[in-house]
Amino acid sequence: MYIDCNSDTVHRLCFSCFWTFKWTSAMETNVNPLAVILVYFDSKGDRLLYRYPYQTLGQTEVSNDDQRKSRKRNPYAVANTDDLVQTSTHLGAAKSQGQLQGFADEVLSALFAVKPQLCNQKFELKLNDVRFVSHPTLIPHKEQRSGAMAKQQMLINIVFALHAQASYSIVKCYHELSKRLGLALKFEEQRSGYLTEQTAQMARTHDEQQQQPLERTLELIAERCSLAQALRSIFHDLCTTGLLSTSLNHNLTLCFCLPAKAHQLHKKGSMVDPETIDRCLRALKPYHGMLLLVDFAELLDCVPPTGARMLWQLVDAYNPLISLQSMSSNADLSIEHVYKLVSHLVYWAKATIIYPLCETNVYVIAPDAPLHTKSHLVEKFSARFAGMSLFEVISDFSLPTSIGHLTTPLQQPARQGILAQMVIWMLQHHLLMQLHTYVQFMPSEDEFGDSASCSNHLRDAISDEEGEQEQDADELHGSMLSMSSHPLPVPAVLVGGHRRDVSEDHSSLASDNIAVQPSSSHKSNFSITASMSTDNCDSLDSMEDEQKLKELLQVFSDADRAAIRRIPASANVDDLSLLVKLYQMGYFKSEHHLEEIMYFENLRRSQLLQLLDKFRDVLIIYETEDPAIASMYNTK
Repeated sequence: MYIDCNSDTVHRLCFSCFWTFKWTSAMETNVNPLAVILVYFDSKGDRLLYRYPYQTLGQTEVSNDDQRKSRKRNPYAVANTDDLVQTSTHLGAAKSQGQLQGFADEVLSALFAVKPQLCNQKFELKLNDVRFVSHPTLIPHKEQRSGAMAKQQMLINIVFALHAQASYSIVKCYHELSKRLGLALKFEEQRSGYLTEQTAQMARTHDEQQQQPLERTLELIAERCSLAQALRSIFHDLCTTGLLSTSLNHNLTLCFCLPAKAHQLHKKGSMVDPETIDRCLRALKPYHGMLLLVDFAELLDCVPPTGARMLWQLVDAYNPLISLQSMSSNADLSIEHVYKLVSHLVYWAKATIIYPLCETNVYVIAPDAPLHTKSHLVEKFSARFAGMSLFEVISDFSLPTSIGHLTTPLQQPARQGILAQMVIWMLQHHLLMQLHTYVQFMPSEDEFGDSASCSNHLRDAISDEEGEQEQDADELHGSMLSMSSHPLPVPAVLVGGHRRDVSEDHSSLASDNIAVQPSSSHKSNFSITASMSTDNCDSLDSMEDEQKLKELLQVFSDADRAAIRRIPASANVDDLSLLVKLYQMGYFKSEHHLEEIMYFENLRRSQLLQLLDKFRDVLIIYETEDPAIASMYNTK
């Protein structure tokens, strides 16, 4: 069947049909650079010394018909981008064909050899569907740096050619990389004259190879000059992983991360920009945990050698079952240093933020989990856990399920440890997401009358919590999932060198009271006096409690106060005091999950669940993700 590709109707039809499926691929391609260009300028003039990839439009032979057609096309165009959704993501093919075509070296040199007034700041130029971004830097020659004048300085401009559709965040990252390269070269020039040596060698190679094709000249420059090799390596790293660890002059290590590319290594199609990561990291709390996404051996390339020691201190204390605060204590690092290290690892896509793994954590299958039958994760899971099926294991989380529901006290600790490892593996591959319980104060019965259904899960949670507390501590010993509330020991006191329960002390105290009762002659008066005293104390206590309850209820409106008074638990001062305290702290506005409340208010889960159950008529609970963590993985 023949289709006229010049038909506007066909173009609109194809665009509307395939946009949904190709949008992610086009966005991923827009992250990659089209070219990296090195422009040099000093008192002798400007010159384009190096560019990669090499191929230009003038190097390809075209027919007369193609030449006539090419005159009608915009000379400043990206190769093979008539349809953005068909842009090739195969780096090998892109490099062999060239990504940037139609730009003569003289034109690029004139564009990017900017005046000194435009140096040391962001430079951005858009020509139709190509965007150039850089940070031109003025650098004095090594021998002239003590008293150099402006005309004796040299300008170095490392320019990245990008798709015009690249987002602001991506453009900002490339500008930052150009700026860091300029500063690194300035440092090496002042230290050893590295830039003067490299640029002179490049210029000399151009002069020697004037009769040779440009591609051959640039290849020869890459063989002779370590700076050209570094730029070529940077281009390839940006197109493959987005992670750079490049050495300049065998002395200075430049580390850089392009988050929009790096985070796709763990979740294909996710477009994570630095602003999203910053929002997540600003919400970091001591009760959060860290989950590494790579092996330990892959961590060192994200930090310069000077920061490796502190990173290994954290890695030695790393455990996905403990909080950042615990890791800080175990690593002998301040919590601020732990925050910085964890933030760095998250930015570099080496780690992610989680809540420490424990039996009470509730997980469900992520809505965008790649669980089709041909997913590469199926074989990867079987290779990691011999004899286990990914679909069989993850089916347990089709509905929100806590890890505790998948384990029993009779289960061997080894089996619990394997389950923990499987959950960690599924979290690393973003197959599961954790649900947290949030609370909303909603006293209006008309608006939400059936509160019994909302509290069924809460009652189950309370019964589970009480059941967990009744377990023997020895049964939980050695389990990787023993992060839930430990059973509280029975209160006991030490009397006469022997440990005795409080209940025994009460019975003993009662018998002692009986043994010292007054004689019958004084029994009547004693009883009357004691009775009157007890009545007065009870009356006084009840009056004080009633006054305390009224004072506590003053924080609510009249309608809310009436709804709370109808709840039997509101007559208990302790229960009402805790309710009012949490209400005044703003925990009942659906903004804080239970784990956060437990941490900041030093409460056990059972205490909090019992309170929510007692006041279930005015407190509505629901489960959802922690927005601080989920924001990084829900963006497309």
